[in-house]
Amino acid sequence: MVIEYRFATENDAEVIGELILQLTQEICLKTNSNPFSTDLVSSASKLRELIRNKNYAAIIGISNGKPVAVSTFTESYALYAGGKIGIIPEFYVVPEFRSTGIGAELISEVKKYGRENGWSCIELCTPPLPEFERTLNFYQASGLVPVGGRKMRQYL
Repeated sequence: MVIEYRFATENDAEVIGELILQLTQEICLKTNSNPFSTDLVSSASKLRELIRNKNYAAIIGISNGKPVAVSTFTESYALYAGGKIGIIPEFYVVPEFRSTGIGAELISEVKKYGRENGWSCIELCTPPLPEFERTLNFYQASGLVPVGGRKMRQYL
């Protein structure tokens, strides 16, 4: 299986929005909750703006012309991590392509970008556990280590 990885442009906003919508729907279904306020139209519009302003980036994995994986990321800073870091807000591989190595390749692409841009580390939050224990295992196998805590949010 040959997968092409490429950086997203504004023109990919709907494709990425659809993949992220699939991600959030899967999380909602498995956890019987709805912690997200996303819809395809507003997500795509916001993504175009964020990419245009260089506040956000994404790498898409494509198989036979079909998008099958995506990782979004942004740059931030943290003194505890030594300065510049990469944050991965969304990471998704369509179910039928899981356990094929695509996820590992995609995270390697993000790490490569981070090294080239001087990040000291990458950070992400897993979806809720125990429902997504397999996801946690994938991230650990990819070299990420749990650092404790839970993701918390308050909309402003």
